Amino acid sequence: MPELPEVEALREFLDEHLAGRVVDRVLPLAVSVLKTYDPPPTALEGQPAGPVARYGKFLALRVGGLHLVTHLARAGWLRWREEFPAQPPRPGKGPLALRLLLEGGGGFDLTEAGTQKRLAVYVVHDPREVPGIARLGPDPLAEGFGREAFAALLAGERRQIKGVLRDQGVIAGIGNAYSDEILHAAGVSPFKLAASFDEEQVTHLYGAVRDTLRAAVERAHGLAAQDLKAEKKSGLRVHGRDGEPCPVCGDTLRSVSFADSSLQYCPTCQTGGKPLADRRLSRLLK
Repeated sequence: MPELPEVEALREFLDEHLAGRVVDRVLPLAVSVLKTYDPPPTALEGQPAGPVARYGKFLALRVGGLHLVTHLARAGWLRWREEFPAQPPRPGKGPLALRLLLEGGGGFDLTEAGTQKRLAVYVVHDPREVPGIARLGPDPLAEGFGREAFAALLAGERRQIKGVLRDQGVIAGIGNAYSDEILHAAGVSPFKLAASFDEEQVTHLYGAVRDTLRAAVERAHGLAAQDLKAEKKSGLRVHGRDGEPCPVCGDTLRSVSFADSSLQYCPTCQTGGKPLADRRLSRLLK
């Protein structure tokens, strides 16, 4: 799933490639992709594109007086194309969900692999009309998001820290992969209760959030859209690396599997050497 660093890189890429361009056509090609119908996608045609904003994991492209907003979900992606086939695409065929063509050629496709079909597109007057944007918590890289604001989010939270970091209503843009990376950098168990952090631990975790995300954004800066997935995978030190040696201590990285996801962690760095039980409601083994 694209998270804050990849979506931020896509925002920069689109800002550069859409500057001064005009939308020719917008073609929704999957029944499930379009979540709004008024204004229709045709209202974007003939309008100037840009700039592009990011709200957590959402991209919002301004087109004239409207906004084309998308959330790529778990299996969605944006593919830039300098030219398109002359033959129009057939709706409902393959992973193609929406195509935006620019006057003079080029544009992008929104695609989605798999069968779950969670990729979402909205055409709205204001991005905050999108329910997922309206409920977002603060952006962790925003200038005004300081250590005390972060501490206030954790205070009174009786949930495990892994779930809190992934909750978009608490803090925007962090998903499964970067929460693993942040918690490893902070040396924190993913099952530690958020409200149990002392002042020093809050400070350390806040630093890990900012440093991990900033480093990932920097690695993705300037990359073409098609290169971002590979860069993310190569840059992850813990997530998706079950069975490999920890890059810090050399212990074997372990995994906890859930119904539709998994987390990875280092027992030595994060849980005092004790493995976490591999079940949904597991607790640190005593």
